[in-house]
Amino acid sequence: MEAAQRRVLVVEDERTIADAVAARLRAEGFAVQVAADGPAAVAAARSNPPDAMVLDVMLPGFDGLEVCRRIQAERPVPILMLTARDDETDLLVGLAVGADDYMVKPFSMRELAARVHALLRRAAKSTPVPAGPPTLRFGDLEINQAERRVLRAGVEAHLTPTEFDLLVHLAAHPRTVLPRERLLADVWGWADASGTRTVDSHIKGLRRKLGSDLIRTVHGVGYALEVEK
Repeated sequence: MEAAQRRVLVVEDERTIADAVAARLRAEGFAVQVAADGPAAVAAARSNPPDAMVLDVMLPGFDGLEVCRRIQAERPVPILMLTARDDETDLLVGLAVGADDYMVKPFSMRELAARVHALLRRAAKSTPVPAGPPTLRFGDLEINQAERRVLRAGVEAHLTPTEFDLLVHLAAHPRTVLPRERLLADVWGWADASGTRTVDSHIKGLRRKLGSDLIRTVHGVGYALEVEK
């Protein structure tokens, strides 16, 4: 599908920012719809389902986290969240309710456009069943690739699509330290290293859901899956 056929819903109550984001994405060839509050965003997503969303956290009506919850419960959509605060708690909550990525204001329009393109590339690639064994097992960790389900000690962990893809990539290289930049390139499809904190936030989400012992941090380098085969 060509970019001109892709629909992006921009949800932002600050008119200047909304207009600038919409203009940049239209210049990239996307069809763009704009909503300025929570209820309008949910209504727009239902009436004209987007291929991706750029979603501000702070909105009138109800906030972007609630928009994300409602939309993802009905139909998975790649979502890039915008936040005015570099607050780790807010970012982790956003990723937990189904956002794929986030950017802190102020941000580069060039980088925002690149991230939207990367989200759509990932969404297009995530449909086929991954290659390799249908189920990966490492100790008490079980990853069912065909069903996209993960169990730890027999208990299912409900991962976001991005968390699942990140875990599978780590599992494909057990006990190997993978640099953040490589994870960004392989999992997110980014050609630069400007979003390494996105990797860190998703790793924290995996640890919260699967246990802090699962993934080892090598400071200044990256992460490794530590569970034995």
